[in-house]
Amino acid sequence: MKKKLYYLMCLLLVKSILISCNETSSKKNQINNKLDEKQNETELVLNVNLANESDLVSLGLSSDLVNDILANQPFLDFSNFILLLDGNKNEELFRKVFLPLNLNTANESDFHMIPGVGKKLAHEFVEYRPYSSIEEFKREIGKYVDDSEVIRYLNYVFVPVELNTSRESDIKNLPGVGDKMAHEFIEYRPYKNINHFRREIGKYVDKKELMRLERFVYLK
Repeated sequence: MKKKLYYLMCLLLVKSILISCNETSSKKNQINNKLDEKQNETELVLNVNLANESDLVSLGLSSDLVNDILANQPFLDFSNFILLLDGNKNEELFRKVFLPLNLNTANESDFHMIPGVGKKLAHEFVEYRPYSSIEEFKREIGKYVDDSEVIRYLNYVFVPVELNTSRESDIKNLPGVGDKMAHEFIEYRPYKNINHFRREIGKYVDKKELMRLERFVYLK
């Protein structure tokens, strides 16, 4: 009788543990799903240098502004993007389309243009310079805002990569740089100068795209 009672208690204990594990797993899945949803939301912010005509029209922009943006791509400097908007620093517009800022060189005032980033947080963006990777940015700014907000900021900023030493994962984190192009960046190492980069990567992309990519790189 005691043995039966003992076995019964063991079975109940095991069942309780399994239920607890399932609940924990379910909660983790729910959290991951929420993070995925947040990431999907941030994907709605268009990179102005990658947007095509239909992308821009879908934002409700005037035909004149759409044509001006297309004619001036790629934008190599944030001030040029602002000038095209006639100085209209519209937060609602910047929630839809933006030119990613170089975390190591952008003016602190430019970071104010990121929706939801006030003067205090913009100062923190600058305070932790120089950033060696976007992961470092996520770690440092994650001290001040939650993970979903940090993920949202990734639509608005980038960390430039050193052509001869940066990790492939850091190159892939650059706006609009996929696996194939990241591989080509590494394939032609070591780069002697920026003209070497232009010559080799120019085999794969047109002049405008080469100019856009050059904005993300440097050589020591």
